[in-house]
Amino acid sequence: MSGNKTLDEFAEVIRACVKCGVCQAHCPTYQVNRREGAVARGKIALAAAILDGEVGLEEEGLQEDITMCLMCGSCVDKCPNKVPTNEIVGAIRRQYTEKRGLSLLGRGVSTVLGSPALMTGLVKGGALLSPLILKRVPESSGLRLRFPTPIMPGRTLPELPRKNLFDRLPELLPGDADKPLIGFFAGCAITHIYPQIGEAMVAILQRLGFSVYLPRSQRCCGIPALSSGAGKLVSELSAANVAAFADQPVERIITACGSCNGGIGEYYRTMHADYSRFTDKVVDFSVFLQEQGLFAELAGMAKWPGPKRHRVSYHDPCHLKTQGITRQPRDLLRALPNVDYVEMENASGCCGLGGTFSVHHYRESQAIGARKVRGLRESGAELLATACPGCIIQLQDTINHAGLKVRAVHILELLAEALA
Repeated sequence: MSGNKTLDEFAEVIRACVKCGVCQAHCPTYQVNRREGAVARGKIALAAAILDGEVGLEEEGLQEDITMCLMCGSCVDKCPNKVPTNEIVGAIRRQYTEKRGLSLLGRGVSTVLGSPALMTGLVKGGALLSPLILKRVPESSGLRLRFPTPIMPGRTLPELPRKNLFDRLPELLPGDADKPLIGFFAGCAITHIYPQIGEAMVAILQRLGFSVYLPRSQRCCGIPALSSGAGKLVSELSAANVAAFADQPVERIITACGSCNGGIGEYYRTMHADYSRFTDKVVDFSVFLQEQGLFAELAGMAKWPGPKRHRVSYHDPCHLKTQGITRQPRDLLRALPNVDYVEMENASGCCGLGGTFSVHHYRESQAIGARKVRGLRESGAELLATACPGCIIQLQDTINHAGLKVRAVHILELLAEALA
């Protein structure tokens, strides 16, 4: 059985919420709209009411409350009783969609994620058509500004590549005979939007002597489907991904996307199927590269001349922050000879993406992202590095609307530049 947990299975832990309100100070959505329905204890109260039959899934305003959550896990991280609000919200969304069907957005997400061929076709078609329907953002490298729409007015998007990662790299790349085979879970954003990040990851792994397996049968990690309440699709994607990496004897499965790491690592562990042989191999790239001693090698390299170095700050992806992966990315940036690292205020604040949240609630998403602007401006950074391509999209949109001359990048792009 590979299914997701139902709301009934959270009944005991739901009662563990003592309504203390600690979550208020850490909930991004509550901080921008101050509604009790947005904060974790409000969601838990709603879940309890559904279980007790006091609130029906047809209740007016229910969908608004359950979609007003980024599922970022910030509340869980600070909760004294560790009530898994993000998982409970996911269970409510699945129960809602099972009874009332997916929303229009949810149906669109499911259709695209359920068909790799359709996703590839849409992205490649978008790369060809985007010059006709989008206009460039002044002073913003490689981004375009969508013409105003009622849903996401002024939303800025990255320019799509003509070739995805699978077009650029073979499935199996040989390394040293005495080094193990490493699997690379690229994820949708790296595969289709930022293939240069995937190329950098593979090149670094090969530089370390590893053979790399990039299975063509890997699918989306499932986070967008999870966000939409598409439980059946999450089960399908998880089974497909586990099977994809079972074809080769990989020792580790590297992710270069915080959301993907949270999906195929954290979330798959909560499912009914025993995926431990897969999830136990999943590791974030920064953790893996530190284990391999690359940080020490970088620290021993001569610093680049001043004008060639970048002043860089860092944004914590929520799915890494809640796992405690905060020091390794910073240590990597500090070790890079081409980087002058500076910490920014609110570095750990959510960017506002949250899977499909930024489409459902774009204005709130903008407001959440805008809370990072002051710290970024005061840092004087020219580049804002992170470890999640989804965060890159959202951060650059925030930066563009704030009018800052800053570019959001992946750490691996800076690492590849240093090693080149």
